[in-house]
Amino acid sequence: MRENPHRGADIAVAIFVLLTGLLTAWQAAVIPASPLYAQVGPKAIPFLVAAGLVVLGVALTVVALRGGWSHDIEELQGAPPVNWRAIGLLLASLLANIALIVPFGFTVAATVQFALVCAAFGSRSHLRNLAIAFVVSLGAYALFVKLLGVNIGAGVIEALVFGSPE
Repeated sequence: MRENPHRGADIAVAIFVLLTGLLTAWQAAVIPASPLYAQVGPKAIPFLVAAGLVVLGVALTVVALRGGWSHDIEELQGAPPVNWRAIGLLLASLLANIALIVPFGFTVAATVQFALVCAAFGSRSHLRNLAIAFVVSLGAYALFVKLLGVNIGAGVIEALVFGSPE
């Protein structure tokens, strides 16, 4: 078996994922929890994500130390070119969510983000994507806020549908 010239990069990625998991666990540990939560509180999902990242990071580290998973440069010569339009749309979706969530609320921000991600993956049915995104986003808002009592950012649409927040 030939030595992988990208083994160092594979190890770096593996360590990055592992450190991200540890950072997530640390930040989950400092989330304030009310004594009103009997079993599952606000720390459960962040700890679950942290555990997944740590397990993935350890597995990637083992694979990287055994030779890595990346391919030789010669094997990548026939690969398709990078789709910069898709990457740009994905970045725009993240920036749109950050820019829209405070002034317009979760539903508008998530709807725009969903539609941009659909476009990044090649969908050309923009009106359908917006309609599906709106229903899913409003449903997610209702689930989190009305059923779980977790405020994820009320805005214009939420005030129209559910009334003004208490």
